[in-house]
Amino acid sequence: MKALVKTAHGPGLELAEVPDPRPGPGEVLLRVLRTGICGTDLHIESWDDWAAGVVKAPLVLGHEFVGEVVEVGAAVSKVAVGDLVSGEGHLVCGACRNCLAGRRHLCANTRGLGVHTDGAFAEYAVLPEANAWVHRHEVDPDVAAIFDPFGNAVHTALSFPVLGEDVLITGAGPIGLMAAAVARHAGARHVVITDVSEHRLELARKIGVSVALDVSATPVAAVTGELGMTEGFDIGMEMSGQPSALREMIANMTHGGRIAMLGLPAREIAVDFGAVVLKMLTIKGIYGREMFETWYAMSVLLQAGLDISPVITHRFPHTDYAEAFATARGGKCGKVILDWTS
Repeated sequence: MKALVKTAHGPGLELAEVPDPRPGPGEVLLRVLRTGICGTDLHIESWDDWAAGVVKAPLVLGHEFVGEVVEVGAAVSKVAVGDLVSGEGHLVCGACRNCLAGRRHLCANTRGLGVHTDGAFAEYAVLPEANAWVHRHEVDPDVAAIFDPFGNAVHTALSFPVLGEDVLITGAGPIGLMAAAVARHAGARHVVITDVSEHRLELARKIGVSVALDVSATPVAAVTGELGMTEGFDIGMEMSGQPSALREMIANMTHGGRIAMLGLPAREIAVDFGAVVLKMLTIKGIYGREMFETWYAMSVLLQAGLDISPVITHRFPHTDYAEAFATARGGKCGKVILDWTS
């Protein structure tokens, strides 16, 4: 089969012939339909310091995907041939304290599909049955392909109640945009999203945020009066990983405000913890999705009318992967989808 492979240590990828995978006990074989390009894939493609320290070549990339089940291994009982499946890309050990307590998203031994083991940028992929989310209702395959980052957005956006609250989101990348859509759908009063990319801020306006703010030109504090806010933001969602974004968020939170932090900083962040203490703020780190409560919430939100399709801005056949990766890296886009059926 064809697969997008990191064939050797160093920059670049290759669309190569690799052996067809076979499902083992407890595994399902998928014919991959669509995949989404993630920032992690860009790191691996460019072979930055993080990738060089984590990834062992050769490796098939890809952890955002949807496919049709074409074969099941022994002992598979809940997933059937013909099912449409999105994959949870975090492979947990099942034996640690958190796994045994049902808190699989907190497994300290998590391995990443397409990072530590072969992923789904291929015509076929194998997935543990326990990691298969079967779509029981109609869903656009492009949207189903991005359930992984959509789950990050839902996990972040619903970590704290947002009904009637004023929400600040820093970072209008695809996950930030989806989090904004979720917060609006869940009843937030005002949703303000910040970035320095006018392209992404325009996508945010299409989603229906209250204010899409270019923080390179206007500080966050300037919009609170415009929105009739007197005490700061109730809920913060930090999606950018930028030190200045977290500091500005803390400065603009109300007393007792709550911050969900998904953005992963590339370096240490100096934070005014005096403000955190005196304002009695809560800061919660978010990683991945709650398995599988977040997945259930995603499906329910879509059935209830949430539309995240505007976040998907580019689609390419998998053979045009180089152009697709260049588009994703260029930043003037939302989610970029590869079609493995064309």
